[in-house]
Amino acid sequence: MTSTKSDKAVSVSGVKYERAGTEYFEKRQLKRSAGVWGLWGIGVAAVVSGDFSGWNFGIATAGWGGFLIATLVVVVMYYAMIQSIGEMAAAMPHTGGAYSFSRAAMGPWGGFVTGLAESIEYVMTTAVVVYFSGQYADSIMSDLTGGFSFSGIGLAWVWWLIIFGAFVVLNSAGASASFRFAVAVSIVSIAILVFFAVISFATGAVDFTKLFDIAPDAGATAFLPHGIFPVIFALPFAMWLFLGIEELPLAAEEAHNPERDIPKAGMLGFGTLIVTGLIVVLLNPAVVGSEALGGSAEPLLDGFRAILPGNLAAILSAFALIGLLASVQGIMFAAGRNLYSLSRAGYYPKVLSLTGKRQTPYLALIVSSVIGIASLFAVQYGAESAGSIVLNIAVWGAVLSYLLQMVSFVILRKRFPNAKRPYLSRWGVPGAVIAGVIALVIFIGVLNNPAYTLAIYSVVVVYIIALAIFAIWGRKKLVLSPEEEYAVTGGLHGNPEVDGYDGDEVLDHPEEVVEH
Repeated sequence: MTSTKSDKAVSVSGVKYERAGTEYFEKRQLKRSAGVWGLWGIGVAAVVSGDFSGWNFGIATAGWGGFLIATLVVVVMYYAMIQSIGEMAAAMPHTGGAYSFSRAAMGPWGGFVTGLAESIEYVMTTAVVVYFSGQYADSIMSDLTGGFSFSGIGLAWVWWLIIFGAFVVLNSAGASASFRFAVAVSIVSIAILVFFAVISFATGAVDFTKLFDIAPDAGATAFLPHGIFPVIFALPFAMWLFLGIEELPLAAEEAHNPERDIPKAGMLGFGTLIVTGLIVVLLNPAVVGSEALGGSAEPLLDGFRAILPGNLAAILSAFALIGLLASVQGIMFAAGRNLYSLSRAGYYPKVLSLTGKRQTPYLALIVSSVIGIASLFAVQYGAESAGSIVLNIAVWGAVLSYLLQMVSFVILRKRFPNAKRPYLSRWGVPGAVIAGVIALVIFIGVLNNPAYTLAIYSVVVVYIIALAIFAIWGRKKLVLSPEEEYAVTGGLHGNPEVDGYDGDEVLDHPEEVVEH
């Protein structure tokens, strides 16, 4: 491995870095706007839509008992993973997130593969939430107007354009507005779920025998009506109750104290999501019935309909729509920052990391939204129902990202023993291994589930094209962004505001460059 100093470029680890001056980074600045509660809000907002729709397909897959087992397994995975991610995020207080962790542990190729997986996760998750939000909004419109809806006249995509457009504007308005909105809608969403729990009991609508109303297969039980094996296939749907809480490291350069607040907000958010998840997993099927709920596109709306008169249910469900819109906000934030960080480092076109006067990555937000809309159009009008297929693509990207991050944690503990770690995972390496093994099981389950075949083929095509472009062109155009500098200095150059952005430390001290 060689490291050469010049006025134009430096070669490290099989890639070439361009020297980017102060002007380059001045055009790509983010603004510190969030404390621990702002981070909590953006994390909970990103996930809370999973309580409103999507998770319930796991009941159809494995029955209520099977889904409960899947949920408990996923809780273990996320707890151990959030601890590991908290440690890495505190050590690397810059926006790269999963890409940054894997770049430091496994070199530029590992960073790119992981970063692309996270791009797929967040771009597709945003599209999924927009899809379900549109369905909720359309059902509410139909209830309030006596039957009229956009989907009824073949214009379901109108909701996609409205929702994507509104949240691109909101996320481009400034980080402060994004965090304030996230906190507000997270609180409203939690209040809606708590209200559902209260009226479910108050009206006597809860009947726990309905949890087991799926007719068991031959030789199976009411608790596991399809046997134990489908639990593996239910794991991705259980993830929907927590998927997105791991995005907090992407807000590192917009947090006032990322080393302290990101790990703390991660655990607070995870605890909040356990409570909200228990509400829907225990009560929603107990009100509606597991069999009916398993195929519902709007399970919480069905819950309100089962308890309240039609118009009142529609009005309350309009508030329930806030939960879905909260996640549009939170996940779109993550998608924009992921594209921003990879663009700033040169893996994606550098123009995507421009931030403008409001110091938000507006072009990254626009491009990620255009890709999301295009995906929904392609699937909805070219194949089958958009929601489930795009959800499968999002889960595939998430699981791959989780697996690679846990591998990175183990490698970083061994490779960078002297790196500053302001926060340490309570579970350490064993926790990362446990989370990684569970992620691997889910990954294998996805590969072997026929329902995911189209999603997997789609992602494989994306990876082949992206890796070919990176091999031929991209790896020669990288920039020594904070994420890259941390990697090539062995963790000795980690805080961009303290250590700078221009790569001088790396170039002036090549003895600190580590081989990948």
